[in-house]
Amino acid sequence: MTVSRRTFMASLGAGATMLALPASALQGNPTMYGLIGKMRAQPGQRDALVAILLDGVSGMPGCLSYVVAEDPQDADGLWITEVWDNQASHAASLSLASVRDAIAKARPLIAGFDSHTETRPLGGHGLAPAA
Repeated sequence: MTVSRRTFMASLGAGATMLALPASALQGNPTMYGLIGKMRAQPGQRDALVAILLDGVSGMPGCLSYVVAEDPQDADGLWITEVWDNQASHAASLSLASVRDAIAKARPLIAGFDSHTETRPLGGHGLAPAA
């Protein structure tokens, strides 16, 4: 299966549980950008795919949250949730060498994408306010 970089990253950004900022932190930052998606690993390759997806995710400027979660009802399914300070930061992440390398490593382990949704996070628990 051939997967475009845009589709890969959009689906990479998405997951099980949506985390967001407290409502009080949203003042001055109404442009947060979120992605939620389900990815399917090749049979038996979910753990290897998770390792690639989680390697080095802390260094993406503007990424407020990146969560990779197993789908308990699908042995090869993963849910990925991303929250960014804005859509431009997400787009810029696609040019990072570490992201391009992760795409190249992960592509052979991906069987497909089941769903992908863009969101605008409004509030919640678990994220530090964007600078």
